[in-house]
Amino acid sequence: MEIDGIISAIVIGVVIGVLGRLVVPGRQRIGILWTILVGIVAALIGTAIAGAFDVADTDGPDWIEWLIQIGLAAVGVVALDRAKSRR
Repeated sequence: MEIDGIISAIVIGVVIGVLGRLVVPGRQRIGILWTILVGIVAALIGTAIAGAFDVADTDGPDWIEWLIQIGLAAVGVVALDRAKSRR
């Protein structure tokens, strides 16, 4: 992976993390840095899942890949929020 790929993964991860957080109802007790990290991880895993199902590269926007990434980010935000609330 080249530097521009890493930078784009970070930017996409930020967007995916924020969208994942917006999908989750209620207040989350995690900070923005955790949201960004969850988004980056969700973007990378979502891209791998979309590639495995052969929906990563389409002629237009990759809506299915984005939905997978946002769904994973929402799950990650909920999991991290619940883990932090148990402390």
